[in-house]
Amino acid sequence: MDIIKVFGNNVKYYRNKIGLSQEAFAEKCGLHRTYISAIECYRRSISLENIQRIADALGVETYKLFIESEE
Repeated sequence: MDIIKVFGNNVKYYRNKIGLSQEAFAEKCGLHRTYISAIECYRRSISLENIQRIADALGVETYKLFIESEE
């Protein structure tokens, strides 16, 4: 399991599920759009504080961002 890919895929999945663009989602998180893009493209590691900010903005429990999809 590549945790950076799992996290990035889950952020993108849940963001699309609530119908937000990267820009709108980044604003909701208080982060920059390019930071969200880098996470979703597996080019960025992320701090625990920002993981919590993202989970809160997505309205999901933090652990769900680390569960690998079986698809």
